[in-house]
Amino acid sequence: MEKKQPNGAALLPIIVFLIVYLGSGIYYEYINPPEGGMGFYVMSVVVAFMIALAVAFIQNPSLSFDEKIRTCARGIGDENITIMLFIFLLAGAFSGIAKASGGADSTANMLLSVIPSNFAVPGLFIIACVISMAMGTSCGTISVLTPIAANVAATAGLNLPMCVGAVVGGAMFGDNLSFISDTTIAATKTQGVAMKDKFRANFKIALPAAIATLILMIIMGMSGKAAPIEHLDFSVLQAIPYFAVLIAALCGINVFIVLGCGSILCFIMGLITGSLSIQTAFASMGEGTSGMFETMIVTVLVASIGGLMKEFGGFEFILGLIRKGFGSRKGGELGIGIIVSLMDIATANNTVAIVMAAPLAKNVSEEFDVEPERTASLLDIFSCVWQGIIPYGAQLLIAAGLAGIGSITIVPFLFYQGFLLISVLVSIATGFGSKSRKRA
Repeated sequence: MEKKQPNGAALLPIIVFLIVYLGSGIYYEYINPPEGGMGFYVMSVVVAFMIALAVAFIQNPSLSFDEKIRTCARGIGDENITIMLFIFLLAGAFSGIAKASGGADSTANMLLSVIPSNFAVPGLFIIACVISMAMGTSCGTISVLTPIAANVAATAGLNLPMCVGAVVGGAMFGDNLSFISDTTIAATKTQGVAMKDKFRANFKIALPAAIATLILMIIMGMSGKAAPIEHLDFSVLQAIPYFAVLIAALCGINVFIVLGCGSILCFIMGLITGSLSIQTAFASMGEGTSGMFETMIVTVLVASIGGLMKEFGGFEFILGLIRKGFGSRKGGELGIGIIVSLMDIATANNTVAIVMAAPLAKNVSEEFDVEPERTASLLDIFSCVWQGIIPYGAQLLIAAGLAGIGSITIVPFLFYQGFLLISVLVSIATGFGSKSRKRA
């Protein structure tokens, strides 16, 4: 295959996207905020990527329009992209029916009922970890637990931003590790690795951060008073599907089987407990899959733009910069982290950031001998760190809105995200959890 010549101009579509999307977000978030809206979500990310794709098509007139279409098709038709799209659909269906059946609330309430009164803040963190791993969504976890955290803070006189920060931290831990989260799906499928392999690589970095967070929360909790938690209603039957999906995923069962069986189990438990009817069950699955459409469209658009950028020499240009700036395996890993971090800070969407950075990361991993599961782990970790910190991201905006506080006030209490960043940087510096992809 002919090696492409480095061409910095090929990156113009991504620069245009960042200017349009980030510029719009800054304007509507800080200059002319919409009434009751989130500034970074006024401009549709799909529209911004469509503009970027148009720029990519205008570039390189020596290539015919038909050849550019074929280049896009090759990018979209990649096996891993196709698998990723199907998993997004199934994950959406499961998320929709699980939420409608009352499983999320029941699982949270059941876990809250066993928390010791002097273990409130660490308990909220642990519960958020479990719920997010089972649900596969940080925003969904935050939506379920933030009102409970606010109630705990009010009844016990605890610091409200600290309680909310514990929920957000736990939500990002679970979202980062869950087998059915869209970030895991995007990271693993774009790198062509098994979810269980990425989980193992991820867990070695995330666990120390979670333990450090718990220790800090326990120490801080010792200086406060006990937090009485009121009796909360729950149904064990409604909670079963979440735990079943979590256990099955950890056992390494194929994700299609896990999500399919999980949806069926939610359907059965919903009918038994009366929280679902046949009509509402199918409607909720439809709503769940519809919620994934934007992510799927973004995946298609980014695959097209990535294909054209690669064809025009954009990837070779970035690889050249990383060779000059880092020039080693550790440097390559740090380069992957920087790329996805900048994408997340710019887009305020960790899944979009991963999809955008993934093709570049794959090239970097091949160039610097970084194994694919390590690359997938780095993509997911760095994107989750920043997505859980930026005050204009959906996670903090949702948490702040439900708690009635400013998103900035939560940032000082995002202990897990800080420890996770330290943990991944130490892992890169020491080589812990990394191994050569080449066989002897």
